[in-house]
Amino acid sequence: MGQLTFGFSPCPNDTFAFHALVHGLVDAPFTVEPVLLDIGELNRRARSGDIDLTKLSFGAATAVGDRYRLLRSGAALGHGVGPLVVARAAAELGEAATGRVAIPGYDTTAFLLLRLAAPDLGEVVELRYDRILSAVAAGEVDAGLIIHESRFTYGEHGLVSVADLGDWWEGETGLPVPLAGIYARAELPGETVAAAETAIRASVEYAFAHPEESRDYVREHSQELSDEVCDAHIALYVNEFSVDLGGEGLAAIARLSESGTRLDA
Repeated sequence: MGQLTFGFSPCPNDTFAFHALVHGLVDAPFTVEPVLLDIGELNRRARSGDIDLTKLSFGAATAVGDRYRLLRSGAALGHGVGPLVVARAAAELGEAATGRVAIPGYDTTAFLLLRLAAPDLGEVVELRYDRILSAVAAGEVDAGLIIHESRFTYGEHGLVSVADLGDWWEGETGLPVPLAGIYARAELPGETVAAAETAIRASVEYAFAHPEESRDYVREHSQELSDEVCDAHIALYVNEFSVDLGGEGLAAIARLSESGTRLDA
C-alpha cells in the first residue's frame, strides 16, 4: 500500500493519539507522511481531497461531500468537550453573540454549535484558534469562540466563560459532543481504508497503554504549553470514542448533521 498522507493537528490530543502510527510502533501495511495543520486549514484542504487520511470537523463534512468517508477510529468526541464562548465580562450568550465574535473557522463544528445555540449572531471574525484569546482580551472583538487548549487557559487572559456549547448540546440532545473525526479519501481502495481504520485504532490503544512514549512528540508540537495543560487536553479529548465511535457516537454525528442541514435550509 506504500505511503499515505495523514493530516491531523499539532494539538496534544492528536500527537498523543497518532504518535504510534507515525513512528511505526503499530502494525500497518503502509507508512504515513504526517501533514500537521490547524483544523481550519485541514477543513479547507479537504475540499480538494488531496490528503489521503485527514482529520475533519464534523461541521465541515457536508461541504466536503463525497470526497471522504468517515472512519470509526481516531475521533474527537465525548462528554464535556464542547467549545466555549468567552468574553471580558460576564454576559448571557444571546447578548455576547450579537457583538463582534471571533471564531476558529466557518467550517468548524464549534461554529455550527454556536449558530445552533445563538442564531442571532452579530459580526463574525475568522481567526486562527490560538489568536482568539488575545483578540478578546485586547478588545479587538467582543467575544470569542474557543477550542483546543484555549479551554484551559482563557482565565490567564482575564476572560470569563459566557457559555459552554457542549453543555448546551448535551442538554438539548442527551448525546456526546461530536467535534471531529478521521476521514479517508473516497478514491482509496476499500482494503486500504479498512487497514487505516485498524491502524489508527491500534495507535490510540497504544497511546493509552504507553502514555509516556509520546511525551516528546507531544511537547515538540505543543506550542510551549505546559505539561499540565497538555495532559489535561489529552485526558479531555482522547477517550473511548477515539478508539471506536460506537452507536452513540454515530448517533451524535447524525444528529449534528441533521441540525446543520435544517439550519442551512
